[in-house]
Amino acid sequence: MRSLTIDEITILEKNRCQADDWTRISVAEDFSPETLYSVCFYGEVSLGVFDKQIMVEDGFLRHTGIRNATLRDVSIGDNCLIENIGNYISRYDIAEETIITNVGTIATTDGATFGQGNRVAVLNEAGKPNVLLYDSLTSQMASLMTRYAETDVERNAIMDIVAKHVAEHLPKRGTIGYRVKITNTREIVNTIVDDECEINGASSISETTLKGSQEASVFIGHDVICENSIVQPGASVVEGAKLSNCLVGEACHIGRGFSAESSLFFANSHMDNGEACAAVCGPFSASHHKASLLIGVEMSFYNAGSATNFSNHAYKMGPIHQGNLMRGAKTASGAHLLLPANIGPFSMCMGKIQSHPDTTLFPFSYVIGEGRETWLVPAINLATAGTWRDINKWPKRDKRPADGRKSIVNTDWLNPMVVKLALAGKDLLEKGLNEHPSADTITFDDFHITVKRTSAQRGMKLYEDFVMMFLAENLDDVSVPEDESVIFYPECSWADMGGLIIPLYEVSDLCNNILSGRINTLEGMEQRMAQLHSNYSFYKKAFAHHIALCIFDTDYLTADQLATLKAKGKDAKERWLEAIKCDAEKESKFCYVPEETYCNFVKLLDI
Repeated sequence: MRSLTIDEITILEKNRCQADDWTRISVAEDFSPETLYSVCFYGEVSLGVFDKQIMVEDGFLRHTGIRNATLRDVSIGDNCLIENIGNYISRYDIAEETIITNVGTIATTDGATFGQGNRVAVLNEAGKPNVLLYDSLTSQMASLMTRYAETDVERNAIMDIVAKHVAEHLPKRGTIGYRVKITNTREIVNTIVDDECEINGASSISETTLKGSQEASVFIGHDVICENSIVQPGASVVEGAKLSNCLVGEACHIGRGFSAESSLFFANSHMDNGEACAAVCGPFSASHHKASLLIGVEMSFYNAGSATNFSNHAYKMGPIHQGNLMRGAKTASGAHLLLPANIGPFSMCMGKIQSHPDTTLFPFSYVIGEGRETWLVPAINLATAGTWRDINKWPKRDKRPADGRKSIVNTDWLNPMVVKLALAGKDLLEKGLNEHPSADTITFDDFHITVKRTSAQRGMKLYEDFVMMFLAENLDDVSVPEDESVIFYPECSWADMGGLIIPLYEVSDLCNNILSGRINTLEGMEQRMAQLHSNYSFYKKAFAHHIALCIFDTDYLTADQLATLKAKGKDAKERWLEAIKCDAEKESKFCYVPEETYCNFVKLLDI
């Protein structure tokens, strides 16, 4: 860089430019002043060259340069187009080939955090902040902080590591990256805008990081208000959405006036029209309807029916209650769930559910509120066309670039965590039937649910088929799979850390390593979780082998026993697919499904 020459200053002044001190302006060696008009310079300003045209719209090229702008303490890279800045641009570094037009203010102020290091209270709306926002926050790290760090000591240790990482990487002033496009926007304050991002018509963006890339840019649309938040690669926030203290994860969409406060949205989540508060929306969470309120709940692979409502303010002690909808759970139109409540995987909630049920041990169930009671139809959702469509669509709908995914998303539905719950649920149903041999209904007081006898009997059979399908898919040999680098405890419980399915003891081990200092960096935590994910196939097959041994009450599995389980699994899968076909046929008859749609669906079942 060099200083301006006398001739260049003369040309700039002729072009109605002015500066409080021309000597504080530095320029690129090949700088030419002809493309700068009506520019006011204050403080230290660094300018690149403006010697080529740039595409502003498809088929519309304009010459780069700066016109009608006030610049204070900024650096501007080569071949930017900056014009019609209503107020000023202050304390920003702007990279090459960026377009900024018709903007009010872009500024960095003292104490800027860019939304990073922001501590937010999720789930318990009135509780202590339990998650720390930063630009690469994953669903696993959020789950570790909010759910699996069992003590304040563990949570604070994790947050301290993250806070140190943020402090080491936070820029001293705002940055606007390569080939960014910012148009028709009123105010951008204390915001990092990464490469290839686009902002068009936003109202206000403050204390925010837009973490884009050339492979997955961020788009912020008209009338958006975004404060104290993080928006990750591939995400879009559009159509008047309003965000405060939020994280919008990879390839997420927030639009159509959706409003959110103190909430997290991860990997491919889609939110329109409604609102969220203190919610943790894991991978593939979706809500499309105006009257839906997601508050104080954690969910993943979730779909909200219209007018879904959660009440975290059940009594008069404040908004202190929270709930958990495990992966694949749904709420039907008009569903109202009073928290606290826990809903098992792949279940459907219907009606007003007031009894605070815990259906964790009953995956694939219908949970139905009737008056003060909650009725459970266990396992019935296993054999529906809707569930089949869901479990097959998620792997195909990950919009994140394959080589840049941060959050781990295991879409395997036939997984050890759900199998473990189904086994426990089957045992509990059997116990209830045995203890009440003549009762038409069975009430499980500890779980605040009631089950019809016939539903319990059918549920047990469906759970057994589910387990047999799991075994047939994962028993490749009569011997337990070996991996000397991994220890597996077969009686373990399982964790779903925002899409990462691992034995629960591995989470405890991770927390212990953090407390002891053996893992003391953010990179170390992320690497350990990636390593655990890479062990998933071993964990799953070892768990399947353990179940097989328990079924035959033996220490060694014989070839005949393996063949028996494989045959049972094959029969179970055939029954499952046939039940799904029958469910689709029933819908096609009573809901006027076109014949072609039904036939195409049946072909996909491959039966």
